[in-house]
Amino acid sequence: MGMRVNAELPLPADLKSKYPVPEHLRAVKEKRDKEIKDIFTGKSDKFIVIVGPCSADNEDSVCEYVNRLAKLNERVSERLMIIPRIYTNKPRTTGAGYKGMLHQPEPDKAPDLLAGIIAIRKMHLRAIEESGLTSSDEMLYPENRSYLDDILSYEAIGARSVENQQHRLTASSMDIPVGMKNPTSGDFSVMLNSVVAAQSAHSFIYRGMDVTTDGNELAHVILRGGVDKYGTGIPNYHYEDLMRLYEMYQKMDLKNPAAIIDANHSNSDKKFKEQIRITSEVMHSRNYNPELKKLVKGVMIESYLEEGCQSIDSERMYGKSITDPCLGWEDTERLIYEIAEKC
Repeated sequence: MGMRVNAELPLPADLKSKYPVPEHLRAVKEKRDKEIKDIFTGKSDKFIVIVGPCSADNEDSVCEYVNRLAKLNERVSERLMIIPRIYTNKPRTTGAGYKGMLHQPEPDKAPDLLAGIIAIRKMHLRAIEESGLTSSDEMLYPENRSYLDDILSYEAIGARSVENQQHRLTASSMDIPVGMKNPTSGDFSVMLNSVVAAQSAHSFIYRGMDVTTDGNELAHVILRGGVDKYGTGIPNYHYEDLMRLYEMYQKMDLKNPAAIIDANHSNSDKKFKEQIRITSEVMHSRNYNPELKKLVKGVMIESYLEEGCQSIDSERMYGKSITDPCLGWEDTERLIYEIAEKC
């Protein structure tokens, strides 16, 4: 056979029972979830900054990073809602390479998904306990979100997954905001169709069960740039792109029109320092046009303790990305202050 069973994974309910969310952290999440929902429904004009490593590869360095964010958040919380990126799954274009802590709790060791699901739950819980900030993660595998669905305050559907039926239908079950990225082609219609699906009710098979969902009125888009047929990057954060998105939203019967702008990936052509300039341009576009100020709810930034990236095979530096290059902390801190000033 072409597939073999390595281990039988625990049911989500069993893992949650072993590593529960304490009552005081449930209250933290409930409060932050409401604040974030109010932004997407227009009750609050705070600006969202989803910021953190490309991939959460080490519990200690990730939690140190999130703790620094928490101190920064205290100074900008009147204007900003900071949501840490704790991305524990890493999509790979060819399937090769490090796939995130879920797969490899130790990046230079063999995959161990049983250890991985435990490691990512413990890391998310520790981050909330120490910082008071609930976080975001990417739903790479719809079946696995049940291990974290009582912890997260935001989820994203990646460019390679956004056309997938199971991702769209699972997103319709969430009670937190879910961002649907444009596909790698950059097609806005595909992205918006995924929002239609996520905002609608569905019946389907999920983890061996026949389930029905209510639809998620907080589903929205994330612009991350695309590539043309020659593999050339095509950014979609410019004013004209945002206006085209606004006009397309106006023609559709969707609740809570909203967009998050991913300042990295194909928008920056992975030139990580460009995130600073791109974010500044997005803020200028929002301030120039009141309609865009309502539509663009936040930005997504890749950042870690140390700037750039490094190989897994190297003698690794603490707090430096082992996947895509990230802004370092000093640039991140300065950028977040600038965002708060321009809101």
